[in-house]
Amino acid sequence: MRLENKVALVTGASNGIGKETALLFASEGASVVAADIQDEAGAAVVAEIEAAGGTARFVHADVSSATDCERMVAEAEQAYGRLDVLFNNAGIMDGRDGDAVETDEEVWDLTMAVNLKGVYLGCKYGIPALRRAGGGAIINTASFVAILGAATPQLAYTASKGGVLALTRELSVVHARENIRVNALCPGPLRTELLMSFLDTEEKRQRRLVHVPMGRFGEASEMARAALYLACEDSSYVTGATFTVDGGITAAYVTPE
Repeated sequence: MRLENKVALVTGASNGIGKETALLFASEGASVVAADIQDEAGAAVVAEIEAAGGTARFVHADVSSATDCERMVAEAEQAYGRLDVLFNNAGIMDGRDGDAVETDEEVWDLTMAVNLKGVYLGCKYGIPALRRAGGGAIINTASFVAILGAATPQLAYTASKGGVLALTRELSVVHARENIRVNALCPGPLRTELLMSFLDTEEKRQRRLVHVPMGRFGEASEMARAALYLACEDSSYVTGATFTVDGGITAAYVTPE
């Protein structure tokens, strides 16, 4: 098992990529701390892990809160003695997000607080724990839109994910000699509740899907397998990477400089 005797903290673990990753990490031997603001769904994820013979616990955490982020890391160490993997995955995509003219300041601030500040706070409190464990892996969920921009305007989301890429690159350099690897997972368009609620008409879905060479939306479980690679020793020489798992969309539209 690729995460045997490891402790992994997954934010946004109640559904989507976070849920699938928590389940997969546990099946690969990790003790999982599942953090989310959705208590009932989070408890159900933990129950599913335990029913399969795994080890997990749920922690209520709003990643935009420093107090909550500090507590979720502390609970991981208190429960399991260490922290080896931090998956800063929690994020939002507000249906009111649009272009610069249409997007309200409230939507901008909320999106930045969760998607970008949440990653910063996870790292702020998670990195000292990884140091205490002798090193480890941080995975930050970004997005293909941070590289391409989105055909359907979602400016706050796109900007927040661009910030995640920049933050990831800098932290990977700063902590490389501490045996702490920091990588960004950049999913393409996924068939998750988060995206489908934003692409709420067939016209919006096709406008996004037409650009994907593989011709389909990705699955959360596919992102979980990518996160597993970045979390385990298979990626021991990988840090600072913008790891695109996107059905080929960036290959089709990004040209080398």
